[in-house]
Amino acid sequence: MKNQYDIVVIGAGPAGAMAAHAAAQTGARVLLLEKDRQAGIPVRCAEGVGEGSFRKVFPQVPDSWICQRITKAVIHAPSGAELQIASRQTGLLLDRKQFDFDLAHRAVQAGAELFVKANVHGMHIDKTKGAQVQVHWLDHEATVTAQVVIGADGVESRVGRWAGLKTVTPLRDLDACAQVLAGPVDLPMDTCHFYFSEKVSPGGYVWIFPKGNGLANIGLGVSGDRCADARPYAQLQAFLHQHFPGIRPLSYTCGAVPCCAPMKKIVSDRLLLAGDAAHQVNPLTGGGIVNALLAGRLAGEIAGQAVQENDCSAERLREYEKTWQQTEGARLARAFRLKQAMFSLNDDSLNMLADTVLNLPFEKRTIINIFKHALLKKPSLIWDAVKVFT
Repeated sequence: MKNQYDIVVIGAGPAGAMAAHAAAQTGARVLLLEKDRQAGIPVRCAEGVGEGSFRKVFPQVPDSWICQRITKAVIHAPSGAELQIASRQTGLLLDRKQFDFDLAHRAVQAGAELFVKANVHGMHIDKTKGAQVQVHWLDHEATVTAQVVIGADGVESRVGRWAGLKTVTPLRDLDACAQVLAGPVDLPMDTCHFYFSEKVSPGGYVWIFPKGNGLANIGLGVSGDRCADARPYAQLQAFLHQHFPGIRPLSYTCGAVPCCAPMKKIVSDRLLLAGDAAHQVNPLTGGGIVNALLAGRLAGEIAGQAVQENDCSAERLREYEKTWQQTEGARLARAFRLKQAMFSLNDDSLNMLADTVLNLPFEKRTIINIFKHALLKKPSLIWDAVKVFT
């Protein structure tokens, strides 16, 4: 590890690896730091992406990244009513361990230097002299100087706080999640399932994402302000006991997802945030992989250009913030308003909604029509739904 780089990227998940790759391609000297022993470990993700949006980033998707292709989705109401969604959109279940590893390798091939087991425990930014990053790597302490720091250190991000940015997520908008990879699952492997019930997953939902070979990621999220009465792992165990009594978990993971409004400020002098660290997550679904890829790539490109221009001020880096807000950020703001409306529905309202949509012809049972019926008392949000899902 050298003492000086142009750009230091903290976190080698999708956002960080994409940022390091994009920055290295501009010719910048890039250091990529990962606290765990390998990029992609541990996996704390449901691993699902929309195929269309994912292929906009990677038109050619290696087979090694894909566990399962999803062609159908079923929503389960609290009453037990099942609603299959009429949609031609498809999804992919990724192998996040392989995917993240390959993204980090791709960054290294572009010229970035990757260090794993590297714990960043401090940072100081001087507007004129640069940024200093304190790193504990193996048995060594190092202070690395850089022109720009990209914080891609996840939902627990400390980088933004060190820079004085407002990164706090309200407890009600921070979903606590628990998930198992388990089998055997006697369900079609091309169909994902979503269960909604305030008794099972208040403020969130249950997901079943098949991964092939009779295995599935089964998990749920609970709004942070409801966890005292509904602990995620206990809720998940109860769900599994009821719906899959013979299932055997192969692995267990837990984590948190910032299902909040987008951060208004994600840059400062010599600093950019990307991915979960910048709350670039769809608040309605909790999905963030594609957003992280897009944000990381944009952050790396602009950081590299700023270094070339010898102008790493907040004003220069704000191009990243403005571009993000004008594109994906606006969509996430709409999704947050929809989330607030949808997760305020109680089980009786959800059952009535399911019954209403089930009375429609199958081809009319679309996501847009579900939201139109759910938001009849809040018609101003229907346009948000149209913009989010089209």
